[in-house]
Amino acid sequence: MTSSSPLEIALITGLSGAGRRTAAHAMEDLGWYVVDNLPPLMIPSLAETMLRDGVTRLAVVVDVRSREQFDQVPTALAEVTKKGATVTSVFLEATDDVIVQRQESNRRPLPLQGGDRLIEGIERERRLLADLRADADIVVDTSRLSARQLTQRIDNHFGGEATDRLKISIISFGFKNGVPVDADMVFDVRFLPNPFWIPELRPKSGLSRDVAQYVLKHDAAQQFQDHMVNLLATVAPGYLAEGKRQVTLAIGCTGGKHRSTSMSEELAGRLREKGFPTTVLHRDLGKE
Repeated sequence: MTSSSPLEIALITGLSGAGRRTAAHAMEDLGWYVVDNLPPLMIPSLAETMLRDGVTRLAVVVDVRSREQFDQVPTALAEVTKKGATVTSVFLEATDDVIVQRQESNRRPLPLQGGDRLIEGIERERRLLADLRADADIVVDTSRLSARQLTQRIDNHFGGEATDRLKISIISFGFKNGVPVDADMVFDVRFLPNPFWIPELRPKSGLSRDVAQYVLKHDAAQQFQDHMVNLLATVAPGYLAEGKRQVTLAIGCTGGKHRSTSMSEELAGRLREKGFPTTVLHRDLGKE
């Protein structure tokens, strides 16, 4: 690499129908130079060209349309990393039934479907992408996300300035709506008293001051916060040493309205005070 500024590369990959195009548009809106369906072997030469042209943030969309070149992705990424680039890989996925619904509404076959059923094409993609999913820095399950919510997730991960600190994304959620399968760590705060049973607090959310005060006044809530900050401080050096620069925490209560929301906001504030770039997404806030 020839520029004085290091090149940031975001690799966007995942299942067909899981939202790669939406993610690519979100990266463009954030000012990244986006290239779609690039053969993996061309990534190193493109990286050199981008730096010569003064581009320091490159997003590359790679998927199974690359066919026989797809297994060369790790080699290409290792080459640009050796030359000083930082690479963050994003893997997008969704459940089989959601992908089937999306593909049928678009009336488009999957790249690996051939003359077989749609579900067989999905299974082939999952097998082919298994290693990339296992090595991904960020895994996002878009099954229950709208395009706007996916854009928000991308913005949370890539919208800030470059940093050598571990980036932390916190998702509050309600267990009754399902656990976020793309979280690196999941925590349950249903051990705390529920503001839902306080009539004047029930219609409010954890973003309101009085609900937050009710949740956080308990010793258990404060102990949980202390342990969480210590946990992140402990694992951060190891994650960074292993090349993982982003981590997603999910904090859940029953409905995702009161306890998880206020606990997530409090934790985010504490982590920012410790120097960790931290974003919060309240997945289920507003749902009945």
